Amino acid sequence: MTAPINDADKQASVSAADHKYVFHSWSAQGAISPMPVASGSGSRFWDHAGKVYLDFSSQLVFTNIGHQHPTVIKAIQAQAEILTTVAPQHANDARNEAAQRIVELAGSNFAKVFFTNAGAEAVENAIRMARMHTHKHKILSTYRSYHGNTGAAINATGDPRRFPNEFAFGHVHFWGPYLYRTAFWAKDEAEECKRALEHLEQTIIFEGPNTIGAILIESIPGTAGVLFPPKGYLEGVRALCDKYQILWIADEVMCGFGRTGKWFGYQHSSVIPDLITFAKGVTSGYIALGGVVISEAVSKTFDERVFAGGMTYMGHPLACATAVATIDVMKDEKMLENAAMIGEKVLGPGLHELAKRHKVIGDIRGAGVFWGVDMVSDRATHEPLAPYGASSPAMNELVAACKKNGLMPFNNFNRIHLCPPCNISVEDAQLGIEILDKSLGEIAKYYTGA
Repeated sequence: MTAPINDADKQASVSAADHKYVFHSWSAQGAISPMPVASGSGSRFWDHAGKVYLDFSSQLVFTNIGHQHPTVIKAIQAQAEILTTVAPQHANDARNEAAQRIVELAGSNFAKVFFTNAGAEAVENAIRMARMHTHKHKILSTYRSYHGNTGAAINATGDPRRFPNEFAFGHVHFWGPYLYRTAFWAKDEAEECKRALEHLEQTIIFEGPNTIGAILIESIPGTAGVLFPPKGYLEGVRALCDKYQILWIADEVMCGFGRTGKWFGYQHSSVIPDLITFAKGVTSGYIALGGVVISEAVSKTFDERVFAGGMTYMGHPLACATAVATIDVMKDEKMLENAAMIGEKVLGPGLHELAKRHKVIGDIRGAGVFWGVDMVSDRATHEPLAPYGASSPAMNELVAACKKNGLMPFNNFNRIHLCPPCNISVEDAQLGIEILDKSLGEIAKYYTGA
């Protein structure tokens, strides 16, 4: 591993070449200045100028095993020596092993894995399976959600990235539970759960149960704010799906593979979905891979019927070998147990201590290494520190302060998300809280409440 060195010329040349040749996502190209990244190790990465960052974003919430894990790198190298690529119509050991491991993690209700290249494609194909299986076209999903940037996935998405991309059909949105900003005038979690489920059932009834193929929800909405569903909510969704013969698609792209201290976010409940979409943490992002875990019932639909979908690189052997190594190393090194402990003993208590000192913290939600913090200018009114769908000087300054102080958070609108690798040490987790503490002090002037 190359240690960080100060090479200002390299830093400048990488930045210049990026600006000249690379077209970035979700951005006005002239308004951004992407950070050059040279390398990383464990819970840290650094730029060419030698600046080191403690990675509390896991990049885009995917480096679940940290940067440059040597065991996984060796597995990629070993697979490259055997077979670098193969067409999807062939059988392959690496693909078989990855599928078997993923099915085993999901449980006995599941039969097979349909591999994709990323999470959006996983959602796209899960929607297609649901429609073909049920012969019903509508897909219900929540307003506070993100499901990917392909045709059906972006229409299922609830956040503003959907607005310029609404070209697919059959998508209906509903309000999911979120007590801090309740749409149901609920006074506690139990009431929020009850009223959210009543609202969902009314949506089903008024849209027509015989037209709805699936309810697609992130088991724990991530980009929307790490919105842990109240106790009983997923059980209620399952019951409504069974009542009206609708499939439940659990989007586990962000919250899966150890992020919450369990293999899948839905495993915090007592119920099981019909289809699971995954990506990100399955390979820790080392090589892109996604997929759909398919229940026995849905899988049987396609025993005689052709499934109309596929990609050239689905089940790519390098990616599948990476998944096998990632899952194995997470088990061997007890990363899920570590993630759960870090959340329970460091991040959760640490954030609640910060809330005693910084009034801009309005609400805290999370588990494992998956935490969301609502930033507010007034605790009494819950006034967000940035408006929905945008940033603000206050949030920009907070993120800038974090980076200046050596912490890379994940931010969205008025929220800071803390999502370090599952194998982060206690010391580094504590250091992240300390850096955030310092950074929050630099924006205290933006709090206007009592």
